[in-house]
Amino acid sequence: MRVLVLHAHPVAESFNGALHRLAVERLEAAGHQVDDCDLYAEDFDPRLTRAERLGYHDTDTNTAPVQAYVDRLRTADALVLCYPVWNFGYPAMLKGFFDRVFLPGVSFKMVDGQVKPCLHNITKVAVITTYGGSRTRAILVGDPPRKLVNRVLRVIVKPGAPFSYLAHYDMNRSTDETRRRFMDRVGQAMDRF
Repeated sequence: MRVLVLHAHPVAESFNGALHRLAVERLEAAGHQVDDCDLYAEDFDPRLTRAERLGYHDTDTNTAPVQAYVDRLRTADALVLCYPVWNFGYPAMLKGFFDRVFLPGVSFKMVDGQVKPCLHNITKVAVITTYGGSRTRAILVGDPPRKLVNRVLRVIVKPGAPFSYLAHYDMNRSTDETRRRFMDRVGQAMDRF
């Protein structure tokens, strides 16, 4: 399976960086072809320009500024997202990737005024993420990152595609032991992916 791994963290030596490396290593060891897309290392520009916004719905030209990333997404069979939750959302780098790459004609089409998902080449999705706060705190604010994945991303990929959401909560008070347990969980999930 061709797996596109999208990683969004500016510090390669961080715990999130370690999770990213673990995911790539275990997916490759399991025999998958991994397209490792480290958005910071690749210096992806997350800013949607004025021209891109004005041409957003022109499916003949809207992909031109990000064609290489569109091609990588379209050739993937599966998607693994590895990122921290910051301020109960995606890091700006990842949000910008969604804004600039998940375009009309790429992740959805407009047909008779209706949105029709079309990223059906993605048959499996996993999210590996970390939260600074506790699960209770995330629930109290509605856990927007989990909802974005489950209610938006799930809809645009192949219907019925398996999803896994692996989250390490309470990073602000994590210990070597809680991080080790989470890395074990992530490793096992990638082995089975």
